[in-house]
Amino acid sequence: MALPASRPVPRPGVLDIEAYVPGKSAAPAGVKLHKLSSNETPLGPSPKAVAAFGGLAGKLEFYPDGSATKLREAIAGRYGLDPNRIVCGTGSDELLQLITKAYLGEGDEGVFTQHGFLVYRIAILAAGGRPVVVPEKTPTADVDAILAAVTPRTKIVFLANPNNPTGTYLPFDEVKRLHAGLPAHVLLVLDAAYAEYVRRNDYAAGLELVAESENVVMTRTFSKIYGLANLRLGWLYGPAHIVDALNRTRGPFNVNGAAIEAGIAAIADEAHLAAAIEHNETWLAWTTAELEKLGLVVTPSVGNFILIHFPKEAGRSAKEADAFLTRRGLILRAVGAYGLPDALRMTIGSEEANRLVVAALAEFLGKAA
Repeated sequence: MALPASRPVPRPGVLDIEAYVPGKSAAPAGVKLHKLSSNETPLGPSPKAVAAFGGLAGKLEFYPDGSATKLREAIAGRYGLDPNRIVCGTGSDELLQLITKAYLGEGDEGVFTQHGFLVYRIAILAAGGRPVVVPEKTPTADVDAILAAVTPRTKIVFLANPNNPTGTYLPFDEVKRLHAGLPAHVLLVLDAAYAEYVRRNDYAAGLELVAESENVVMTRTFSKIYGLANLRLGWLYGPAHIVDALNRTRGPFNVNGAAIEAGIAAIADEAHLAAAIEHNETWLAWTTAELEKLGLVVTPSVGNFILIHFPKEAGRSAKEADAFLTRRGLILRAVGAYGLPDALRMTIGSEEANRLVVAALAEFLGKAA
């Protein structure tokens, strides 16, 4: 008979979790910081969202609406949805955790792709489940490989579309093929955090599939194109029975009032959204082309970031490039934790920041020659 533990012990799987490490956010003293490590918008939030946030200053003693009713109605109006099928959360991260805890138990399997968002693995392990990692192709999610990984123990399949940190995506026809191949009891989670940036005719975030299915949900965020990352705000659209389960398990006031008001204002400011899309289209193409002129390989991206691949040779490696850029206040994201040790992810930033990165990398590669 085993002796009782001498102190509280976490449930199995918890100590297997590698804590999520955010992108760097500091530059050396005396150097101007250009933070390009967290996919934040260089345009910042809508001024209307900022004003709405400030309007809560005199009401901090009151609890927010526990159902985020007006925010759900604003989202529903923007996309033509039923507000009763929307759940809001503290970023889409919280919603991913809620989904996993509600639908995945001890020993159940959660499937995600090789370079998928690190939070999937964390959420699966935290729920006592087993992460199943599926290889990607060049590097894009592979529908056939995902379906081949599904077993009787599979309860959830996560698909980031577009994917972070690669910037690649699956056309909607492939997403529908993936769904058609899944058993009815397996939940397909479409993580569409970067959907607003995509300019491809064959892409869809998943609203249509959710509307006609009983086992698909789509998550979105206000942290990226809407510039509300500091407020932590996300939303989910799903079947009524899944929304019911999540509303039973989420915290009663999980979204703060300032986030609710800022979100309502942000989603209504179509001019600010259009400006962010235009800026990204222009500088995503320019930065990609300029880095390729330097001889670097850039994974084609539909998001607001690019994945830059460096040679493995001494003097030109991703690690050395990262240190070189950091000394100049240019903070990119190392992605070794995603299985990409020879690459850096760069957020598309301001014109100044984009030009500085290209010039610095030209200098870095020239010194290495």
